[in-house]
Amino acid sequence: MNDSISTLDELLSDPMVLLVMERDRVRPEQVRMLLERARSRAVDDAPADQPVIPPAHMVVKSCFQQWLRN
Repeated sequence: MNDSISTLDELLSDPMVLLVMERDRVRPEQVRMLLERARSRAVDDAPADQPVIPPAHMVVKSCFQQWLRN
């Protein structure tokens, strides 16, 4: 992976990321769904004047919970 990746599409199409995801049996659409859920929750809880960026621990927790279900 290089430092020029700037979008989720680029990240999810990176060969190294895809290899790790394959090893962990995670599909790109699962990652997108988890990030969307985290963003939706954050939007609901955030003040209207603040940008919404889910904290890393929320993303990791959601990914881990999704992995346990599979």
